[in-house]
Amino acid sequence: MGVLSRRAKDTQEVEWLQSAQRATEDAMRMACETVARASADANGVLHHHGERLSAEHLRFMIDVHLLKLGFSNPPSIVACGAQGADCHEHGHGDLRTGQPVIVDIFPRCQKTFYNGDCTRTVVHGEVHPEVARMHSTVLEAKRAAIAAVRTGVTGEDVHRATLGVIHAHGFASGMPPADAPDTWCGMTHGTGHGIGLDVHEPPLLDFKGPMLVTGDALTVEPGLYGRAHGGVRVEDMVIVGVDGATNLNSLFEGLSWR
Repeated sequence: MGVLSRRAKDTQEVEWLQSAQRATEDAMRMACETVARASADANGVLHHHGERLSAEHLRFMIDVHLLKLGFSNPPSIVACGAQGADCHEHGHGDLRTGQPVIVDIFPRCQKTFYNGDCTRTVVHGEVHPEVARMHSTVLEAKRAAIAAVRTGVTGEDVHRATLGVIHAHGFASGMPPADAPDTWCGMTHGTGHGIGLDVHEPPLLDFKGPMLVTGDALTVEPGLYGRAHGGVRVEDMVIVGVDGATNLNSLFEGLSWR
């Protein structure tokens, strides 16, 4: 009973989550626009204000931005190119033009202790056609998942809605086989998870995921990953209702942030 009562967020908790998500989006906008508006040298390395723009430097910029807004921030994910093929990779080293950069930010408000959680993917310069196809599939999968969310459906139902889109566009799911070619590309994780006082709370939007209750706060974050082109992930936060989901995000979700 305790887990269920914590899952069902009241009006005040939803307001705190919405506030946290607005701050998260503000930091995300800054980060993605910094990548998109950087300059690229002859080797394709991005520069910001005359300095090489690395994952570490952008992560520092995100931390400072959120600190000014009253948030503490665990290390954000800033994974460029092939690093993004691993959905758990936090990213390191130079950011480069023409490569997708996954930015995943999940800060905690120092006043309310509620968390935000948002992911976007940004590309500086020209977008490879396959990255564009991955991205359009991820957005369609996110829409299908959110459309499936309502009181009484299960986390597995939502995950299956996501996978229906992923598979329909010819992408795989699950972990790649050991002998998978570099061209293998698929979704390697569940569709999302609960969020509140912790970034990761019940329920899971995955196989065997439980029935959703009114007031569940969820992340919906489909992604596609492969060694050939890296990764693409887009994540929103939604609140479960009897008639569907309320999306707490309004942030741009495209690849080009100039």
